[in-house]
Amino acid sequence: MIEHETTGPVDRLNWSFSRVAMWAPAFIVAIIFYEVFMRYVLFRPTLWVNEMSLWVGGAIYVTAGLYAMQQRSHIRIFIIYDIAPKWLRKVFDTISALCVCIFAFAVIYGGFGEAAAKFWRWEAFGTAFDPPIPATNKPLILATLLVLGLQAVSNLIRDWPAKAWVRKTFDLIAGGVLIGLCLWAIPILFSEFTDVEGSLKMPLKWRIGVGVILLISIAIVLYGLIKDFNRTPTPMVIVDEVEEEAEVLRKINVVDEGGEITPPDAVLSGNPPKVDAASGKIKGDR
Repeated sequence: MIEHETTGPVDRLNWSFSRVAMWAPAFIVAIIFYEVFMRYVLFRPTLWVNEMSLWVGGAIYVTAGLYAMQQRSHIRIFIIYDIAPKWLRKVFDTISALCVCIFAFAVIYGGFGEAAAKFWRWEAFGTAFDPPIPATNKPLILATLLVLGLQAVSNLIRDWPAKAWVRKTFDLIAGGVLIGLCLWAIPILFSEFTDVEGSLKMPLKWRIGVGVILLISIAIVLYGLIKDFNRTPTPMVIVDEVEEEAEVLRKINVVDEGGEITPPDAVLSGNPPKVDAASGKIKGDR
């Protein structure tokens, strides 16, 4: 697969973290193999593998949509979209981005209280291993939806390239929102270390880990702002796949100028002839 180019702070953030997340499925497979070995060979089953796989798998499921959105590889229905003119496709994409933003806002608005409560009391899973799945994955859903909404708008601005000032203004706003939220969260993480009622019950090692992730996020967003601020994105190219395939078939004389399909014997035999890239003719023909 050829990846879509990364442009802007939101793209950079999603692309960077996807490089780490792509190893998470391999991690799940590895610990499950370890559990099978411990359970059926050494007869010493673990307490943590099942919950850990649920924990990491849930995070992958939530965040994978960000990379799919950035790469424009999410599920879409093209029956009407493909036959629509270019201006109408732009309208469809605008409506789609608007719907994503409305959905993200609604879920964040409705779920913020519950996610904050679970995070604040550091709610655990309630098993023998007892990982803080509710305390981490609930806020992760809301953070993912925020970035998803920004990514949808970023895609719209760059696929139908808007004027430079529109793109730059959005990058500044999006980067400011992401950096501002990170800077707002870091002091809260280290404000109190006691376990009295009303204080954050997150262990210190978790606070340090989350703080490091937030600092890395700030650095990535700043890098995206600096590197791509004056860059003009490549316009989206709409490819007619049917016409593209027909052109390839014409080069090997499968489709003549009248549109008739007349495959040569070599094609029917499963050994199609080689086409010269320069002339478009079958090698060996005169």
